[in-house]
Amino acid sequence: MAKNRLFPALASLTLAASLAACGGEAPTETAEDTMTEDAAPMDVAEMEPEAIVKARHDNFEEIGDAFKAIRGELEGSEPDYTKIATQAQIIDTNAGKVGDYFPEGTGPDAVKTEALATIWEKPEEFSAAVDKLTTASAALLTAANASDAAAVSAGVKELGSSCKNCHDQFREEDD
Repeated sequence: MAKNRLFPALASLTLAASLAACGGEAPTETAEDTMTEDAAPMDVAEMEPEAIVKARHDNFEEIGDAFKAIRGELEGSEPDYTKIATQAQIIDTNAGKVGDYFPEGTGPDAVKTEALATIWEKPEEFSAAVDKLTTASAALLTAANASDAAAVSAGVKELGSSCKNCHDQFREEDD
């Protein structure tokens, strides 16, 4: 049993040593490598309204968790831009799904949700808010991948503004 656990570690070490000897680098983990199957796009047309509401809630939770991780990293004396880029990738991927998580039949008239009916009453305004989110998340990801401190800081502010804008217009107030 110990032999089975030891082999993968030795194989990885051998690969890394071989690459180092050749002047190459061992492969690094990218943001895409850290994505879970939960992050894979879902076909909401096949889902029940309650499942869609849960999926969109979970999607927003992942965005919020990643945003908090970025802000926490920026509070340190030397931010790790690889970590920031990984979290920015999560935000960008999940932001790209937001518009799909609000089909007809998933509003407050049909299911329990914090989403306001305004989303379905003013679809152009909601679409513009989603566009603002996806634009801000893409800019943050670009800045993080470039390790550009000033652009990351501006991107965090813009993303925060985008989130607040949408919450103010399209989400029930928290108690």
